[in-house]
Amino acid sequence: MIHKYTMSGYNIVLDVESGGVFVMDDLAFKMLDGLGAPMQKKCPNELFEKFPEYSQDDVKNSYDEIYSLYASNCLFSESNISADEYERLAENSPVKAMCLNVAHDCNLRCKYCFASTGDFGGGRKLMPMEVAKKAIDFLIENSGKRRNLEVDFFGGEPLLNFDVVKETVEYAKNREKNNNKNFRFTITTNGVLLDDEKIEYINHHMNNVVLSLDGRREINDRVRRRVDGSGSYDLILPKFLKLVEGRKDKDYYVRGTFTKYNLDFLKDVLHINDCGFDQISVEPVVCDSSCEYAITEEDLPKIFEQYELLANKIVQKKKNNHKINFFHFMIDLNQGPCLIKRLKGCGCGNEYVAISPDGWIYPCHQLMGVEKWKMGNVAENKLDQKIKKDFSKTTIFHKEECKNCWARFYCSGGCNANNHQYAGNILKPYKISCEMEKKRIECAIMIKAALG
Repeated sequence: MIHKYTMSGYNIVLDVESGGVFVMDDLAFKMLDGLGAPMQKKCPNELFEKFPEYSQDDVKNSYDEIYSLYASNCLFSESNISADEYERLAENSPVKAMCLNVAHDCNLRCKYCFASTGDFGGGRKLMPMEVAKKAIDFLIENSGKRRNLEVDFFGGEPLLNFDVVKETVEYAKNREKNNNKNFRFTITTNGVLLDDEKIEYINHHMNNVVLSLDGRREINDRVRRRVDGSGSYDLILPKFLKLVEGRKDKDYYVRGTFTKYNLDFLKDVLHINDCGFDQISVEPVVCDSSCEYAITEEDLPKIFEQYELLANKIVQKKKNNHKINFFHFMIDLNQGPCLIKRLKGCGCGNEYVAISPDGWIYPCHQLMGVEKWKMGNVAENKLDQKIKKDFSKTTIFHKEECKNCWARFYCSGGCNANNHQYAGNILKPYKISCEMEKKRIECAIMIKAALG
């Protein structure tokens, strides 16, 4: 299977199975419409008749180039992935990452919050240190031979329980050596409680930090309000700038959400960049269609236009040596992600779990509180292997709508939590998210083509 499209003057061809990407001239690009596997080595005579506006030498040369790619298994290539072999590997995969919800409480009341403004619908509470220790023990004991482990401090707002964050880091580090493990930590924060002490600690101990900001002041403060109803932009922006200035070569990104309120979200991405941040993610809201800020199918043309404008703006900025990375446009066309990630995405419920303040284990933070997906409790150090096996099978092999989609190896069937909540099944992709992801992939490939 191939996928071909034109964007910003580039004729781009993606070979789905091999991952090969090619920029072609107009003749070769048009010629592909009548070709496919198997191909014959000699240029078919009907092609000379089909393209009378080109010389026979041009037609033959274009065909020969296409055939060379085909003969090298780079175009119209066949799958060499065994579903059975993959599933054997996935089912036996250890847990390697954990989202530690140290706070089911928040000091903001964001309208679109999937966590019901921080408490996940289960009441406001903080994780005790004993639960956090049990969670670290659980991760170590269920990680098999995996050495590098990931812990993401999440909420609600994790800075509301910052003492437990610090003690958890210390506890995990103390257990590393004797268990041949290496912990990497991430924290996601809205920034309200940041101060110099917290900034210094985060920059020293956190391998990555996610900073929540939606963009322009009027956009951010329309939905990201404090408990008293006031906006958060003016309070958090200087704190984020100070934190990022001290990160040096450590990872971070500013993570925003766009809604129907700001379908011109290009302005918000550029605003964040102009403020001094070069690692940016502004992502579409996912919510019930009845919400006034929900994105619907009728919004997709406008969103696609914004993604293309953003892609072209990024090309322009990078050619002028201006630093900017947009999270959804960052794909690797050389090696790409590992096979498991290509086939099932984030690994939720299998390689990745989320822990509630009470120690309950869920497949991911967005499925927290869903009773049917409760996988156990860290106090018992037991994991429901049936649910784990179910999530190991959330692959493009089992998602019927993904099997013949050209984007399947890049999106891996989308977010399982979103699929569950808005399409009714973890194996049924959420259509609106699918369409936006395909557009982002096209933009990302175009950026690579433009920058060489």
